[in-house]
Amino acid sequence: MKKVFIILVMFISILNYAQDKQERYSIKNLAINNAYSNFGTSFFGTDKMIFAAPTKRSFIINNTWKPNGQPFLDLFEGTVSTDGEITNVKKFSSNVNTKYHEADVTFTRDKKTVYFSRSNYFNGKYKKDTLGINRIQMYKATVGPNNEWTNIENLPFNNDNYSTGQPTISEDGKTLYFVSDMPGTFGKTDIFKVAVNDDGTYGKPINLGTEVNTADREMFPFIDGNNDLYYSTNGRPDGRGMLDIYVNRITSDGILPAVNLGDNMNSERDDFAFIIDKDKRSGYFSSNRFGGKGDDDIYYFHEEIPLVYECDQTITIIVKSKKTRDVIPNANINIYNGTALLVEGEKNNDKGEYVYNADCETTYKIEASKKYYITTSKVIKTSNKNKINQNVELFLPVDEFIVLRDKVMIDVNSIYFDYDKFNIRRDAALELDKVVAIMEKYPKLIVESGSHTDSRGPDRYNMVLSDKRAKSTVDYIISRGISPERITGKGYGETQLTNRCSNGVRCSEEEHQLNRRTEFVIVNPEVIN
Repeated sequence: MKKVFIILVMFISILNYAQDKQERYSIKNLAINNAYSNFGTSFFGTDKMIFAAPTKRSFIINNTWKPNGQPFLDLFEGTVSTDGEITNVKKFSSNVNTKYHEADVTFTRDKKTVYFSRSNYFNGKYKKDTLGINRIQMYKATVGPNNEWTNIENLPFNNDNYSTGQPTISEDGKTLYFVSDMPGTFGKTDIFKVAVNDDGTYGKPINLGTEVNTADREMFPFIDGNNDLYYSTNGRPDGRGMLDIYVNRITSDGILPAVNLGDNMNSERDDFAFIIDKDKRSGYFSSNRFGGKGDDDIYYFHEEIPLVYECDQTITIIVKSKKTRDVIPNANINIYNGTALLVEGEKNNDKGEYVYNADCETTYKIEASKKYYITTSKVIKTSNKNKINQNVELFLPVDEFIVLRDKVMIDVNSIYFDYDKFNIRRDAALELDKVVAIMEKYPKLIVESGSHTDSRGPDRYNMVLSDKRAKSTVDYIISRGISPERITGKGYGETQLTNRCSNGVRCSEEEHQLNRRTEFVIVNPEVIN
């Protein structure tokens, strides 16, 4: 029995280890690979694949590219099988393929437009830059009436003195991404984008900036339907080898930081031309990694573990009184994401603040509540910016009560008296009627009416005047049917000023007015439900 137990423990340990070591991608080398360079796959609808490979045309014509001794590249078309293999391979289009290089294509969603890379060879002219180098250029073709590729155009931002190529088109067909070493490049080659207008014209190419581009090379971009931009670079410090594959998410707020796709996708050699079906989570990439069949090989992969973008933010929730704009400490904080309650009943601090660690690009409902205040909420959406803080202020209206100077009071407007008088004015009666209504609603409530004056005038006189005003207030409330046992009044004169305006201090009329007040303090706030 002991032996069986030991075997079981070992089995569970091995299983846990295997799960911990699971790779993000399952990968296989395709059967179409050979001793030459096969690379740069592109989706052509749901069941076709386009890729680049060298072709030997004729022993009479020298069509070998000197840098690698291989024939010039052509575009090929194949059928995608259920296991990811590419079969039934044939030349793509004789209208697109020439005797020089063609590679790196992208199609609009309706498959009626293709953008592709080609040597600077157009209308039978082979052009070079001022150093005698034939640059790569980008072209466009459309489907003709007989389903042939026609109307080949040289894109307007091409130039004989720099390269443009490796295009990828957004799902809506409105943004074309490509690689270039044109002026304004941060490194050796950068990724740019350009607007594709409805009338067939183009905007001005825009560099994607340092969230994507480095001082070295960025190449082979691919934009999927989630606006995730995959590309290869040799310019990042966390790279595994030469060209490594990275991804940045592009949002309406900007571009999220780059994420390396990991160890088994990236090797110590060049890994590039990554494409992925956003729904099936499978796709292709190219590599000259050790163990391949040729110079560059095409690999099929399936994503086993979803990629997670690093993007953390904080939300600082500040709760304040809507009436006074003072902070409200010890308020209850609830935070929701959809119907999920993430935070329940947490208290903010003495500064009225509560800090929450949030996810980027996430919608939250933030709710604050406290006794004597009306519960208030706000819906926010965090941005795509990493490591930032967002302040959210919630202003709580008072309910029927308000807390001032650690006292619970009935919330009414100021009770005004004529100068040197203590009779109840009509406007004051309206506010006192509110007090009566609240005391009727809460029949156990006991209230003290406290009358206060400003500091002007003799101290004793102010004390007597405030006491008369308090008595007038109490008499009015009793006259409206409130029991005398539940309402008392006291005059405080100028003994409880709310500001600095004591005897001898010069203050404005507005500052003195803050001290001339009548407050209805709840003696037994515990009876309020």
